[in-house]
Parts: sequence; C-alpha cells; structure tokens
Amino acid sequence: MKELIKEKIMPLSLTAFIILADQITKAIIVNIQPGYGLIKDVFNNGFLWIFHVRNKAIAFSIGENLPEFIKPVLFIIVPILVLSFLMWYYFKSGEFTLLQRWATAGIIGGGLGNIIDRIFRPDGVVDFISVKFYGFLGFERWPTFNVADSTVVVCCILLLITMFIPVKKPAEDAADE
Repeated sequence: MKELIKEKIMPLSLTAFIILADQITKAIIVNIQPGYGLIKDVFNNGFLWIFHVRNKAIAFSIGENLPEFIKPVLFIIVPILVLSFLMWYYFKSGEFTLLQRWATAGIIGGGLGNIIDRIFRPDGVVDFISVKFYGFLGFERWPTFNVADSTVVVCCILLLITMFIPVKKPAEDAADE
C-alpha cells in the first residue's frame, strides 16, 4: 500500500498543483482586457511579455477556422478521452519509472487545466505568456501560451527523454552484480 501511494498517488499531487497554478494565474489575467498587457516588457529587452489573449483553437491556433459544431468534439471530447486513457494506463501499467509517473502527472494536469477553460470559458483558453523567439523556426515571438501549455510541453519532453535514455532501477543494479 505504501508503494502504491508513493509511486502512483503522490505524483498526482503535481496534477492538482498544476491545475491550481494554471487556474489562479488565468483568474488574475482575465481581469485585464484581452489584447492588453499586465507587463508588456518584463526585462526591458522585449524577451518576455505578459498580456491577455484568448485562443479558441488548440496549439498554434490550429483548428481556428473549423466549423463551430466540430470544435467541442475535437477540443474537449477527444482530449478528455486521451487524458482518460492516459490515466487508465498510468494506474494499470507497471512499466513507468517514478520520474515518468511525475512527467505523466504533469501532462494530465496541464491537459485538464486547458480543458477546464474550454468548458467554462466560452471566449476561449486564456493565454498570457509571450516570449521572443528571435526568428527561430520563423517565429519572431513564440505563440502566446499559459501555465498548462508550458507544463504539457516540458513534461512531454521529459517523458520522451526518459523513454530514450532509460534509467536502471535499483533492483536491476543488484541483479547485475
């Protein structure tokens, strides 16, 4: 039972923390009129802007021009199904390392943070972080994002790294000697 709590339940505290942090930051930002900034230039060099925008599509505004009746299916129902499968696999599988469980919990938290917006904010997902990208990949500025978006990206990268660079478990070390 202690092992279940340590390995499977504790990482879900990250899920709850991300949802909370995401929704609190968005609650602060929605008090600013869309298109206006809280801090237009954090470092006085144009690198970081904090301002309110709404995204009625998904990453990089993909799907913005889809018919309105399709958007709930693609932007709410499909993500809920994907996150449900991920949660099911998270609890069912014994293949995850502890770090992979924490990364997966982060992905789930970020995904749920944006689903909450898609369900309860009819004007779209609240985005507010804009960083200068110096023309890399054709972007002068990276598309505006939020806490949930950044968590999903960072945790996905971490999960992929752990899949390609496996870490030995202590039991494997003992068996090798």
